[in-house]
Amino acid sequence: MVFGYSTNAFVKFPLLDSFDRIARLGFKGVEIMCDQPHLYPPEYDKEKLKTVKDGLEKNGLKPTNLNSFTLFAVGDTYLPSWIEPEEDRRKIRVAHTLACLDIAAFIGCGNISIPPGGPLPAGMTRQEALRLFHRGMDQVIPRAEELGVRLLVEPEPDLLMERTSEIKPFVADIQASVVGVNFDIGHFFCAGEDPAAAFEELFPWVGHIHIEDIAPTREHNHLIAGLGAIDFPSVFAAMKRLGYSHDMSLELYPYTDRPEEAGRESLAHLLPMMQAAGLAG
Repeated sequence: MVFGYSTNAFVKFPLLDSFDRIARLGFKGVEIMCDQPHLYPPEYDKEKLKTVKDGLEKNGLKPTNLNSFTLFAVGDTYLPSWIEPEEDRRKIRVAHTLACLDIAAFIGCGNISIPPGGPLPAGMTRQEALRLFHRGMDQVIPRAEELGVRLLVEPEPDLLMERTSEIKPFVADIQASVVGVNFDIGHFFCAGEDPAAAFEELFPWVGHIHIEDIAPTREHNHLIAGLGAIDFPSVFAAMKRLGYSHDMSLELYPYTDRPEEAGRESLAHLLPMMQAAGLAG
């Protein structure tokens, strides 16, 4: 397992600069934000992607995940989504996902994370939304299978899927080996779950982990590790017991004014617990 740091905390720095800073902190991996101001697919031809690949190699960083969740370049954190009523809007999400899959294959990243549908549109039933989401996934799964890149759905508070009981039947019903879960420890805590228990139930589908702390109120606000209430040792123990072998990335996008300090503090808090659990970081 490689422990990385997401570039979405470094949006005030150019992408390649963020690689340098993340490596200097001691991280061995990096999750790359596939949106402006970082790796937004329409702005990267093969020549520019080669510089990204070279930057990773120069710093000895493994790309742990491509974060294909947000679309600030043309929308916001959640929109365009997989489940909007307008077909043209859904096509934007599909096209973005296909482009991110291609980039992942080019730079040697084994997975991308995608949103769990989106906010439920007014007047749309959950069943209608799930049908639209399945229809969108049907358009990207063949490319993922062709490239050997996993599509990891990330449950998120207040979106179509936020709990174990919602994401588990979705990924199980798809029955595609390239479809799995990006397990955000804090998101499950926000949804009122025990992250360790949720991880154990979803383990067969977990292909990458996001880690951050969350306040005791369970408000969805990513915190530096150690400033919240999450029981990290129990999650690490479950990871070790189950033999988790994929990667994990620290996600601290609220700390864009001090991403290095936030990363350093989180690493200092988490690394001893990971080592105590027998996990390599």
